[in-house]
Amino acid sequence: MAFNALVPTLEVQNMDESIHFYESFLDFECVNREGNHWAFLQKDEVDIMLTSRFNTDKFPKPVFTGGLYIYVDDIDVIWQILKEKVDISYPLENFEYGMREFAIYDNNGYRIQFGQELKTN
Repeated sequence: MAFNALVPTLEVQNMDESIHFYESFLDFECVNREGNHWAFLQKDEVDIMLTSRFNTDKFPKPVFTGGLYIYVDDIDVIWQILKEKVDISYPLENFEYGMREFAIYDNNGYRIQFGQELKTN
């Protein structure tokens, strides 16, 4: 039994605004969309699905207590591109567990973390 892929599916308040955020700031491409109900976005080897809200009576705003962690190959360039354009969760930093990373919030408040392994000599 094999697991083949993990594709996060995020509930969004406004499909157009959310697609715009991921395309404009993170360089994703919307490769498939069904109106305001669902969209599939890709960037390199990373896939994300967006879906319209459900259970809004129980959860009036999108809720996710974790984050999406994206491994990248040039963290410093991505930081320079994003740091003045998006809401920062925490700034670029080297961590003792061997990663250089930072995190942002998307337009729905989801935390997206970017990380690159620190080079060891």
